[in-house]
Amino acid sequence: MTGLLLIGLIVGALTVTALCRRLGVASPLVLVVVGIMASFLPGVSDLRFDPNVVLLLVITPLLYSAALDSSYLSIRANLRPIGLLAVGLVIFTAVAVALAAWWLIPGLSFAAALVLGAVVAPPDAVAAVTVGRRLGLPRRVMTILAGESLFNDATALTLLRVAVAAAVGAGVSVIDASLMFVWSVAGGVAVGLVIGWVVHRVRRKLDDPQVESALGLVVPFTAFLVAEEAHASGVLAVVVAGLYLGHHAPETGFATRLQDDAVWRASDTVLESVVFALIGLQLTSVLQRAGDIGDLLMLGTAITVVVILARVLWVFPATYVPRALFRGVRDRDPAPRWPIPAVISWAGMRGAITVAAAFAIPPELPQRDALVFVAFFVTVATLLLHGTTLPWVIRKLGVRRTDQQQEVLSEAEALHAAVQAALRRVDELAPEDDPLNEHLTRKLRMFAQMQSNAVWERLGRPDSETGESPTATYRRLRREMLGAERDTVVELRNAGRIDDEVLRRILRELDLEEAMLTREEEP
Repeated sequence: MTGLLLIGLIVGALTVTALCRRLGVASPLVLVVVGIMASFLPGVSDLRFDPNVVLLLVITPLLYSAALDSSYLSIRANLRPIGLLAVGLVIFTAVAVALAAWWLIPGLSFAAALVLGAVVAPPDAVAAVTVGRRLGLPRRVMTILAGESLFNDATALTLLRVAVAAAVGAGVSVIDASLMFVWSVAGGVAVGLVIGWVVHRVRRKLDDPQVESALGLVVPFTAFLVAEEAHASGVLAVVVAGLYLGHHAPETGFATRLQDDAVWRASDTVLESVVFALIGLQLTSVLQRAGDIGDLLMLGTAITVVVILARVLWVFPATYVPRALFRGVRDRDPAPRWPIPAVISWAGMRGAITVAAAFAIPPELPQRDALVFVAFFVTVATLLLHGTTLPWVIRKLGVRRTDQQQEVLSEAEALHAAVQAALRRVDELAPEDDPLNEHLTRKLRMFAQMQSNAVWERLGRPDSETGESPTATYRRLRREMLGAERDTVVELRNAGRIDDEVLRRILRELDLEEAMLTREEEP
């Protein structure tokens, strides 16, 4: 891929993403369709990419960012359903696809068929989570889908490594495969924990937000490469390191947290846009090498049906059978209504990890081109099918969050406790009988109380029914004041009365305050 083509890809993908966000539609699906159309343009058909480069430079930072933003405690609380999906479902799907491909493709060995199964087994929940967040899926469903997408790649890639070794005649026994799988998981977890622990200790001692954020940018690539060098799961190492550092993020400085959030949000936008566009752009090159397109289309359709059915056949028993067999599970976690597993079973979109893994299949593997085409077909078919129908399924089944009020109440109670602790601290620090300190203390108390009231007000009726709340009025007026302050300092800079360095310092203070006002308005 040339430099100009790469820049065109990034700019085009970001343009489509911006338009989708403005129109309120899911950008991953549109990017795939636009990429497919663009793949027929002259010159684009020769587009090639190194799957190892995509895995390292695109998939790895996306997984790390998702892990940073995930809740370790929520994942631990839902470890059973996440494990059943990220490990059990991946293996079940891989075996089901392998059996189907072994039966449908003449002359294909079972080991080679298992390679295809491992490639198409892991769903990519980026699009599903995007849709679910917009439509208000329950928090636990979002946690399960996100946790599945974090860990299922490690299972699939480890299984792929074992299947490839068997398919190319490396003489891998069942015991060797089992030991390889165990080491891949254990080694990946160990590497991720060690790197996360070391980086967290180093960052706490630096007290330099720029260097701390720069160090954070290196973590996913280091974890991946170190784990792969040890023949462990690099993907799992990245996820574990991200979960560790995300869990301990409150122990870092506020400037580091603000900067990390901005950096990773921007990088996620670029990488997610590029990765879905790449999926579509590969169509022409895949078709050129595929051979008899009619037979392959039928094969791709059959494997797609197997992939979809495998998820449905696994999710419902995995949801209800453990509760039926084990009273402890049933008592701790009552069975959900059937629409919940129905939505989870329909959120099986494949993504970039499947395409990257498909192109990483060794050239010496028999019928490689057919396997790559099928993997590509499954990816596009599930993205378009599930992506376009999942919002309808969620609405039709009525799967919505019902705990918003409870969540706001918990937030209000936590903030109230924090404010009371802050007020006690002010009383301890403020000297008595000092009019100036008494005035400052009163202002600090008013500000803290306003923060607390803002959350309690969200528990009442909306402003459209009761009129603008005092906190909303304050935010609106304060924003107008900030705008006037910002215009004034810009005019002073333009008039030559202050320089750009002074302007940037003042604007940063105003921007931070406006960012806080905006954050307080988020539901």
